Amino acid sequence: MLQDKRILLILTGGIAAYKGLDLIRRLRERGAAVTPVLTRAAEQFVTPLSVSALAGEKVYRDLFDLTDEAEMGHIQLSRSADLILVAPATADIMAKMAQGRADDLASTLLLATDTPVMIAPAMNVRMWDHPATRRNLAQIADDGVAVVGPNDGDMACGEYGPGRMSEPLEIAAAVEAHFGPKPLAGKHVLVTSGPTHEPIDPVRYIANRSSGAQGAAVAGALLSLGAEVTFVTGPADVAAPTGARLVPVQTAQEMQVAVDAALPADAAVFAAAVADWRMATASDRKLKKSKDGLPVLEFAENPDILAGVSQMTAGRPGLVVGFAAETDDVEAHATAKRARKGCDWIVANDVSPETGIMGGSENAVILITEDGADPWPRMPKAEVAMRLAQRIADALM
Repeated sequence: MLQDKRILLILTGGIAAYKGLDLIRRLRERGAAVTPVLTRAAEQFVTPLSVSALAGEKVYRDLFDLTDEAEMGHIQLSRSADLILVAPATADIMAKMAQGRADDLASTLLLATDTPVMIAPAMNVRMWDHPATRRNLAQIADDGVAVVGPNDGDMACGEYGPGRMSEPLEIAAAVEAHFGPKPLAGKHVLVTSGPTHEPIDPVRYIANRSSGAQGAAVAGALLSLGAEVTFVTGPADVAAPTGARLVPVQTAQEMQVAVDAALPADAAVFAAAVADWRMATASDRKLKKSKDGLPVLEFAENPDILAGVSQMTAGRPGLVVGFAAETDDVEAHATAKRARKGCDWIVANDVSPETGIMGGSENAVILITEDGADPWPRMPKAEVAMRLAQRIADALM
């Protein structure tokens, strides 16, 4: 899909720069020509020789290279590519992009271009969550820059959380989607994601282990195919995809209200792991230990959002997709769930602890439709999302 496309790849100074070597290979095997640019900091992690050998092209490093700048080489570089890709995109380069700074070759290229730009952020979780980074990200997105990731995962510093650069295959898929057709242009798709938190008292709640990574990836993939996406999410561990209409919620009842408000939609994907139960009456004070014994917790059933939308008599989305996280007899339970809920498709997966799927970066799913079960191989969640988004696009055409 990338045949004859020219990618200007800017590698900046983070430990994730080593992934840039594999990214070059992934882009080239898809037919793209890759022109690499290294910042001085990036050279602390990867060598110009290794980058040049994999790209098959000269590495550009210095804004004041007299040979290249005799004809304003940075201007030519910035405008001769079909896409400028920054991977990894550190907090520093994101700040420069948001502020319009141009104090080295990479930032000057980004400011002197009218070529589409895509970034794959990578940084420590605290840096990613910092208000300054969030402001810079919002500004970059408003400027039309596409954002891939980041994922949640283990950091080189030993911490865990969002900020890990997307895998090369995920970034390559995003680049392909950028150049591919937009079959969902003009379509509105509702996506729910993440867990819900059902309060027991002001400090405790009922929840599950869902990270929200798969739902966020699905929303991002739908956006890449041109859809208008309303993204209703519980308190997830991953960032919402840039470009979606974000509706944050906490409880199942709040999610129900948000879903109702988001309709009508051409399609709806219910990837959220909604709690089945809530407290019948949550305490307004912290429950205390007592010599009289354990507190009695009375539960009430939460609304069945998937079934409610699937069984609508008027205004039902043309395609309703549910998710089924199972620990045994995955295909049988998911098939029964599809019939019980009344949805068109079910995306089922095995979330037994030994699979590492719940909260992990990969997934192995079975797509259940009226035609039967279609098992997919284990792959990164971004690839699962892109495959599902394409199937949705095919169904709505």
